[in-house]
Amino acid sequence: MKKFLKIITLTFGFFLLAVLGYYLIIIIKARVETPRIIGQALRAENMVLKVSDLSEWQLNALLKIEDPAFYRHKGVDLRTPGAGLTTITQGLVKMYYFERFEAGLAKIKQTLIARFALDPLVAKDLQLQLFINNVYLGDVNGEPVYGFDKAARVYYGKPVNQLSQKEYLSIVAMINSPQGFHILKRPAANAERTERLMKVVSGEYRPKHLMDLYYGKLDRETQKYLAPASYFPKLYED
Repeated sequence: MKKFLKIITLTFGFFLLAVLGYYLIIIIKARVETPRIIGQALRAENMVLKVSDLSEWQLNALLKIEDPAFYRHKGVDLRTPGAGLTTITQGLVKMYYFERFEAGLAKIKQTLIARFALDPLVAKDLQLQLFINNVYLGDVNGEPVYGFDKAARVYYGKPVNQLSQKEYLSIVAMINSPQGFHILKRPAANAERTERLMKVVSGEYRPKHLMDLYYGKLDRETQKYLAPASYFPKLYED
């Protein structure tokens, strides 16, 4: 019996070392590739907005809704009420480090890369710049809308810095579910979520727990659109 237990212990030990080695290789590879990946992303034609193009209110509102502890966490946040399971940093990992993302073990890889590669190697403002220029914000006439600049012009015919607070939040409202809260296709649902976001931004409503992403109950029709929510629809599938 003791011999059997020793074999089991050794087997488990080797397995654990193999797993740790596997994920260590993933982290090292991601750290080596990060400068190239992010450098290429920042040179893309769609990188038209800088973080400074958003007003202080717009930036604070976006972060309060999408990633409240963005400038404080290290790529992962599982504590802040209303943060959800995926930070902006993790969303970027899904976009740039995976050809195809599937729930399960990929979530572990995503979390490790966000924590030990992307976040320590890429400044927060650059991460945010990638996000505001690439976030998926619905589609119009069959054409996808990516980034706040294009969304502001397509939905309201003006640049981001000329949007009213409600117009801006109506675009932010689409991030969680581009179809469920689409400005043109589901205006009532978008308007209701925009009002909820306004209450969060103003401090009138405070998220109650990690997954309090909708700030109250939703009608059944809207719930149908909520899985999966997606920043980057081609690669963001959980």
